Amino acid sequence: MSDATADGASDGTADAARQRTLPRGTDVRSALALAAGLLFWGWLVVRWLNDWLGGVLVGRGEPLLAAEPFESAAAVLDGLAASLGVLGWPIDVLAGLAGFAAFGVEFLPALARGAWLTVVLTAVSIVLGFLVAVPLSVARVYGTRSAWLSLAYAELIRGTPLLAQLFVLYYGLSLSAWIRELPAVGTGIVPGQAVWVAIVGFTINSAAYQAEYIRAALESVAAGQLTAARAIGLSKLDGIRYVVLPQGLRYAIPGWSNELVYLIKYSSLAAFITVPELFDRADTIAADNFEYTAMYALAALLYLGLVLSASKLLARLERRVAIPGLGQVAGRQGS
Repeated sequence: MSDATADGASDGTADAARQRTLPRGTDVRSALALAAGLLFWGWLVVRWLNDWLGGVLVGRGEPLLAAEPFESAAAVLDGLAASLGVLGWPIDVLAGLAGFAAFGVEFLPALARGAWLTVVLTAVSIVLGFLVAVPLSVARVYGTRSAWLSLAYAELIRGTPLLAQLFVLYYGLSLSAWIRELPAVGTGIVPGQAVWVAIVGFTINSAAYQAEYIRAALESVAAGQLTAARAIGLSKLDGIRYVVLPQGLRYAIPGWSNELVYLIKYSSLAAFITVPELFDRADTIAADNFEYTAMYALAALLYLGLVLSASKLLARLERRVAIPGLGQVAGRQGS
């Protein structure tokens, strides 16, 4: 009996130690992620503001840092690695990293301009797509004839390539010609017609996927919730609006974050309809200097920063809106 008690006390002590250690490690990871995010977005915002305001810190399109120190470091390390022969490969790797840093300092300003359009395309399309997806998902779950229309829309859009949809809108329907006639399009801070065509295409596509995520979330809400809402005098529509949707949308956040990540990456397809977003900028520069590997690696790092930021933001939103006893958000680690 005493041994069992001792074992139980030992296990309890070990569990308590793990619980004390885990948050500490989680806090360290959170602090590092926050620092990296602040550095990444701080640089982007400063870069954008500098160019929009006509070059407050440096000239428009000019690097915030000088590339010469990185180039000098790369040259010194490269010479040291050559003198060591095969034993100098670690130093050769460092020289390559220094050279890549110098390359990045030179071309990051141009990529930052493209990153702005990538952010605009993603943010506007995901929000507009959400506004379309909610009624589509409600119609699919609770409608009759409207359920078939919602299903047809979702299957048509999800069953055809996004690039083909953009080509149909831009080249087939000549949507750009209609948008070009609208006032203020392409003047000042208002993007040109190609950007608006891309937003329309991404919104149509994203709405179909988001509708499926939200539909699955709505179906996970117990049917008795709507019955109880009707029992206290709410109409079916009010029961869906005030009882089912607030629960279902919380369940949909993980899927919604997945769609946001996909949309960030799929925004690169806008380059095929002449939108100068991040991938298009990288491709254009690489075509001039033939540094395709380095340029695409630089663009990939920016995409990675955007994706990780979106994932962290949605994970934080999920925890913020979580209801105790609804879902398992509190038990997750490292999010």
